[in-house]
Amino acid sequence: MSSATSLFAACRRWASLTLLVLLTACASAPKFTVDDGRKVDPVLLGSISTYGAGERAIRPAIARSAALKDKECDKQWELPFAVVSSQGWDETDRVAWVRALGVDERLTVIATAPGSPLQMGDKLVSVAGSSSPEAEQQLLALSEIRDRGRPFSVLLSTGRNVVIQPFEVCRGYTRFAPPNTPKLQDYHWLLSMHPLEVPLANLNDDEALWLVLWSQGVSEEGGARMKTVHYGSKVASTLYSIFTIATGLKGAALAADAAVAAAKNAAASAVSDVLKQQLIDQGKALALQKLRESFTDSLEQMTKGQVLGALQKAAANRGALSGISYIASTVFERADAWAFARVAQLNGNPLAAFSLHQKLLERDLTSNSMIMDAERLNALNKIAAAKGFETEVVAILKGIRPDEMVADVGAMPVASARKRFSYTLDNDPGANPYANGLIDATLSMPLATKKGN
Repeated sequence: MSSATSLFAACRRWASLTLLVLLTACASAPKFTVDDGRKVDPVLLGSISTYGAGERAIRPAIARSAALKDKECDKQWELPFAVVSSQGWDETDRVAWVRALGVDERLTVIATAPGSPLQMGDKLVSVAGSSSPEAEQQLLALSEIRDRGRPFSVLLSTGRNVVIQPFEVCRGYTRFAPPNTPKLQDYHWLLSMHPLEVPLANLNDDEALWLVLWSQGVSEEGGARMKTVHYGSKVASTLYSIFTIATGLKGAALAADAAVAAAKNAAASAVSDVLKQQLIDQGKALALQKLRESFTDSLEQMTKGQVLGALQKAAANRGALSGISYIASTVFERADAWAFARVAQLNGNPLAAFSLHQKLLERDLTSNSMIMDAERLNALNKIAAAKGFETEVVAILKGIRPDEMVADVGAMPVASARKRFSYTLDNDPGANPYANGLIDATLSMPLATKKGN
């Protein structure tokens, strides 16, 4: 055989071997979801986008709250970024995650604080040496290493190693509802979960800071009360750890779905009964009276009747809270005062609570804790007035005086009554696993949560 023939044969064998290696590598390489242009659920798509907007608003605020260094509050560790994964979602829903936030099965950064070593869109493939293909396991590793409070490294899909430093804040995580259950709200001494209608108000920096400080205030002011009805002291469950990192993960989303299913009928009945009662008995006549007395100097000005109706809805929402959230609701005014005292310490606008309240009111977003009922509004207004802000508050509220609203609501006592529906604390807590709320249930819930359990 000539040398040329031998060389050709050797080259062919090398090319075949190289092709085989490449084909094997391609066959074994994980495949991640891409946006193929298919039709997706528009409601889920919108909720995912809103979830991302909320995380982008609060992550800098969480980092900003660290500057408090409050010696009196209990502490917890946080990260300068938020991650989620679409792993476990249905194929079409995974496309929605890619389209809305650029998220695939890998842990994907969707929000950062200033100075974060990770950037939007970064994808984690290993956390502190753990390279499990399961996003849940990586999130658990992230949670565990975060709570040590020491620097650790993550490996990105680009091959870059990045060192992360957790930071310490007052206890009371601020999180948003999973996109598949956008109306879910739950308030606990460990974590406050806000419905996705809150970020629909387009939070500015100080309003996001207020949300974070208020969530911490609920923990600080209501922790002792909530713990008295807490079964046991375990706080290190698998699913809870996942909730503290990302509620976009499917396991957490399924748990949220089950909690909503368990509470939906009772909650709907409680709120509808309250609103129906107030309309039939007293509300309708009073609303008509307020419409006649309403402002007429501006077409954009909400009438007093409309404001009163929104405040009544806010009261009804608060009145329908149950389980641990019911206990938390008894300290909402104290959480307001706690947050108000600390916003200024962080060079924030002390009236951010009022501007956020007004935004939500004008958009008729009343099923959340950031829009205040008349009693809360008046209580916080008294604190602001003592600091010389009374005129500014009335201006933010478009001429509405909180004390007048309290008097008007006094003629409509139904929605402000503190009697709540209950599947709950005064009944057998074993009646269903979500009797004390979603967050409380996760403290003893295994990772593999099935819908309907």
